Amino acid sequence: MSVKVAVAGASGYAGGELLRLLSGHPEVEIGALTAGGNAGTALGAHHPHLVPLAGRILVETTPETLAGHDVVFLALPHGQSAEISGQLGAIDNTVTVIDCGADFRLTEAEAWVEFYGGEYAGSWPYGLPELPGQRDKLRGSNRVAVPGCYPTVSTLALLPAVQNGLVDPGQLVVVAVSGTSGAGKAPKPHLLGAEVMGSASAYGIGGTHRHTPEIEQNLTPYAEQPVSVSFTPVLVPMARGILATCSAPVADGTDLATLRQAYEDAYRNEPFVHLLPEGQWPQTQATLGANTVQLQVTLDQRTGRAVIVAAMDNLTKGTAGGAVQCMNLATGLDETLALPLIGVAP
Repeated sequence: MSVKVAVAGASGYAGGELLRLLSGHPEVEIGALTAGGNAGTALGAHHPHLVPLAGRILVETTPETLAGHDVVFLALPHGQSAEISGQLGAIDNTVTVIDCGADFRLTEAEAWVEFYGGEYAGSWPYGLPELPGQRDKLRGSNRVAVPGCYPTVSTLALLPAVQNGLVDPGQLVVVAVSGTSGAGKAPKPHLLGAEVMGSASAYGIGGTHRHTPEIEQNLTPYAEQPVSVSFTPVLVPMARGILATCSAPVADGTDLATLRQAYEDAYRNEPFVHLLPEGQWPQTQATLGANTVQLQVTLDQRTGRAVIVAAMDNLTKGTAGGAVQCMNLATGLDETLALPLIGVAP
C-alpha cells in the first residue's frame, strides 16, 4: 500500500517535522509541498536537515495543488485550515485531511469565539488515539483534528486520575514549560535569542491561553463533575520539548499505590505513553525527536495532592508525530509506522 501525501505549510516547524517522519515512512510517497510567503523557494533553505528533500521547490497552497493526494496535512496558522479544507473538499472529496492547527479541535462554538475569535468552523474527530474509544473514531476517518501540544501532554497526564475518580476534577492545575518552537517559525520580537536565552517567562496567564478549553473538553467526558483547569504555560530557553507538572487534590481514600495502579492499567498497552519506574522522573531530552510521552506520579501527603509530571516533544508527539499516528489509523496502516520510540540525548 502506498499513500501519497501533501504537506501544506512545509516551511514551518510543524511542516518540517512532518517531513522528517514521513521521509522514513515505508508506505508514504511525498507529493506536493506548499507554503505561503515562502512559495518558490527550495525546502532546503528552510529545513537544511531534510537532505533528501532539500531540492524540492515549495509551491503555493491552493486546493488545486492539494487535490489528487490520498492524505493532506495542514500545518497552517489557526484560521487558515477551515478555508483551504472547504475549498479542497469542493473539488476532491476523497482526500483525507489532517489538520495540525486549531480550527476543528473545539466542539463548542462559544469556546472558539472566546479564545480564538472569528467564525466557528465546527469540529472534526479528535486526533488523540489514547483517549478511550478514540481509535475507533479515527480508523477510516477522512477528517482529523490533531490536538494542541499542551493539551496532548496535559490530557494524558491527568486522564487516569480523573477517569478513576482519584482527584477533584474541579481543581486541576497544570504548569508546563515549553521551548520556543511551539510558537511557530514566524519572527516575533519576544522569541529573539537575546530575549529567550537565560530567561524563563510565563504567558497566557490567568486562564487566557487558548489550549485551556481544549484540556477541559478532553477530560470532561471522563469526570463525574465539572472539569476546571488552571493552566499556566512557561517559555524556557530550549528549542523543543514540554515538561508539564500537573496536580489536583486527591479524593478521600486515594493512596499512592492506588494512584500508580490507575496509570499502569491505563497505559500498559499504549505504545507511546510510558509510566517510568518509581523514583525516575521524566526529562525532555529523553523524548526529543520521539513520539513518546513519559510520565511519573506521586502523592504529596502533606497537602493531599496528586502530582503527575509528564515530558514530551511538542513537535513530535505534540504535533507531527501525533498527526502521522492519526494518518496511520485513518488509512488502515499499523499505527506505529515511522514513529520513533527512541529520543536523542543528551
